[in-house]
Amino acid sequence: MTQDLTLDEMRVALAPLIPAHAGFDGWTRAALDRAAEEIGVPGAQAALVFPGGAIEMIDAWFGWIDAEMARVLPPEALAAMKIRARITALVRARIEIVARHKDALSRAMPILALPTNAARTARLGWRAADAMWRLAGDTATDLNHYTKRLTLGAVYGSTILAFLDDDSDDHAGTWAFLDRRIEGVMRFEKLKAQLRPQPDRHFNVARFLGRLRYPAN
Repeated sequence: MTQDLTLDEMRVALAPLIPAHAGFDGWTRAALDRAAEEIGVPGAQAALVFPGGAIEMIDAWFGWIDAEMARVLPPEALAAMKIRARITALVRARIEIVARHKDALSRAMPILALPTNAARTARLGWRAADAMWRLAGDTATDLNHYTKRLTLGAVYGSTILAFLDDDSDDHAGTWAFLDRRIEGVMRFEKLKAQLRPQPDRHFNVARFLGRLRYPAN
């Protein structure tokens, strides 16, 4: 690969390469330099792509994971599945992609946990959940749009932590943990649907104020 790349093109090219080196060198300039060498650009030039340092390199990697997940599980591959199976498959796909560089993820976690990176980390979690729901075919635009992503973000985040602590064969412990979390979410969604008030019984401010003014005898 030549040096005649735009910064955006370099970001795309470097995103999947840095983690292989970050597992040894951390999310550092040394890891970036090694990745830059693979695509034939000077380290100083590659550094211009990530002026924010480690958190921007991690951001780029996570963005690449979004794209790789969509490549592995395109909408047509998910179409025949029920929604629970789609979400489970998407979370599993992400973790299987991340598993290629588990050490890099371990080194990324303390960086993501820094208070100075809290807002960025929250956006990355939201972006991952949103990418999964969109691939699953979600078209909600009401409050459900937000609650679905918050819930899935929590499931994915906790499953990632379980994965990092999992030394079972073929990540069996992680998949069992994921199944339990998904089951819990499905039970909650079922209960929420049962408790949803009927349209004609929604709280009405005008009716409530009227009753205060003209109480029933």
